Amino acid sequence: MAISTLTSKGQITIPQKVRKQLCLRTGDKLDFQVDDNGLIVLSPANKGVSEVFGLLQHRAKRKVSVKDMDRELKQAFRGGKL
Repeated sequence: MAISTLTSKGQITIPQKVRKQLCLRTGDKLDFQVDDNGLIVLSPANKGVSEVFGLLQHRAKRKVSVKDMDRELKQAFRGGKL
């Protein structure tokens, strides 16, 4: 279980374990959803197409497999490019 404390300014620090699991980086936007029972779901806000366009483009213009695309996307998320 990850616990955080609310400051007087309404701020919280997201525990490192949660940030790593969600691949969160400084400046990322987060989406908070509250259900009827008061349960809060926190998730990264979706990136716009303009933010990810051209990410997988290679200078060599070679064919890229789905496996290669998945690997590059994971690296980009971990590297803070997305």
